[in-house]
Amino acid sequence: MSSSISPVAKDAPEPPEPTTEASARNGWRGHPWLTLLTVALGVTMVALDSTIVAIANPAIRDDLGASLADVQWITNGYLLALAVALITAGKIGDRFGHRQTFLIGVVGFAASSAAIGFGGSVSMVIVFRVFQGLFGALLMPAALGLLRASFPAEKLNAAIGIWAAVIGASTAAGPIVGGLLVEHVSWESVFFINVPVGIIAVVMGLVLLIDHRAEKAPRSFDIPGIVLLSSAMFCLIWSLIKAPAWGWGDNKTIFFLLFSLACFVLFGFWEKRAKEPLLPLSMFRSVPLTAGTVLMVLMAFGFIGGLFFVTFYLQNVQGMTPVESGLHLLPLTAMMIVASPAAAALITRTGPRLPLLGAMVLVAIALFGMSALDVDSGSVITSIWFAMLGLGLAPVMVGATEVIVGNAPLEHAGVAGGLQQAGMQVGGSLGTAVLGAVMASRVDTTLPQQWQEAGLPPLREDMAAKLTGAAEVGVVPPAPKGTPQSVADTMADVVHGSFVSGMGLAFTVAGTVSVLAAGVALFTKGAKSDTGPSVHI
Repeated sequence: MSSSISPVAKDAPEPPEPTTEASARNGWRGHPWLTLLTVALGVTMVALDSTIVAIANPAIRDDLGASLADVQWITNGYLLALAVALITAGKIGDRFGHRQTFLIGVVGFAASSAAIGFGGSVSMVIVFRVFQGLFGALLMPAALGLLRASFPAEKLNAAIGIWAAVIGASTAAGPIVGGLLVEHVSWESVFFINVPVGIIAVVMGLVLLIDHRAEKAPRSFDIPGIVLLSSAMFCLIWSLIKAPAWGWGDNKTIFFLLFSLACFVLFGFWEKRAKEPLLPLSMFRSVPLTAGTVLMVLMAFGFIGGLFFVTFYLQNVQGMTPVESGLHLLPLTAMMIVASPAAAALITRTGPRLPLLGAMVLVAIALFGMSALDVDSGSVITSIWFAMLGLGLAPVMVGATEVIVGNAPLEHAGVAGGLQQAGMQVGGSLGTAVLGAVMASRVDTTLPQQWQEAGLPPLREDMAAKLTGAAEVGVVPPAPKGTPQSVADTMADVVHGSFVSGMGLAFTVAGTVSVLAAGVALFTKGAKSDTGPSVHI
């Protein structure tokens, strides 16, 4: 149901004036575009952190004496906390107000970032990375909830377009800013940078944001639903993270996947009976909302899963530094920044269906094109495919987000924002795990074959396993002492060739998934025309 103001009888008291662009002209507080500026600044911290920390991980490992498992937990702890808490955090925003939830998320994220910098041990880094994930989960759905409540339906696309452009710019800046900070300052500065950004966002939030509360906002918490959904999400993401190491057929992987499925089924049964469910299943009666969620998962599968290999390709195969590889990805992110507002305008004019269809076709073409990259592919051809990928992703990020958030009832705007973000996390994790398995399978097959065809000496079983593991990320192990340079060069060619072969197959699978996503786009449509800004309190 919309909470837009409806006509009232003559003698009825005047309802509170909605927070619209017109009414906000009397002051800055609650102005839709200033609301957008404020939440975009807060979201910048989370988006920046999604890529900047990867650059700092090697320095953290060297400085704190961390193991490979420790470094993996720096990323996995954050990912798990974020994915598990997103929908619950969205519900918190719907229950207590998105303004308060957003501000708590910003303060907590900035404080956790400072604590990481002062931590002094890898265990403290991991602990506060988990807190970063939890506070980031509060921040992101609340930001979308504020946009959903502040903008009328006809301008929501434009707001989300700018929001997506900010995320693209922050994500692109991560490797470059991270590389410069790690190289010229310290790895701690990568986290300290969030503190001033957070302070500015909090000050702006206190001054500019108005708390929006829908008339039918939830008044209680679905504790069993929270436990079941959190358990299901944790086991799903955990199994996807660990499957490459355990093996997809391993009993532990199967157990966590089955336990996750059981929790999802029990969650579905419970939500039908709960008085105020955590995630009202009635939302999924909206075909466009369901299609938007599926589209977000499939898009993230191909995009995040595919890009996982791009950094290895640029750094380990083509020998670039982290900063150089970040610069080479600029065509992708720059196109997302430029195209997101344009995509928003197009979707507002035509509706999301055809733009989303065309965008996913572009994404599929770009991914199929990237499957043909080889060891010697130059910057021109890679830039073309990266730019095409960014051009396709921009309408999907804007359109799918608007379809999910705009088609949800206003009282569930936070849950819808959490659903959008959870779709991204699940799709990205699934894509990284599945495409990683595809890559590993291809390398396992092609590396021994190419090694033998190159006339290289046979390897012991233990050495072959280490070589295969290194080849899966494009790394060439040091050649034994006394190895002629020509033989070492041949070894490098074989390793890089097997990696590129695996990457090509992974991109082919990602492109195929994107074709399926294009079909899903046909079931989307724009936000309900009667949705508008909520009454503010």
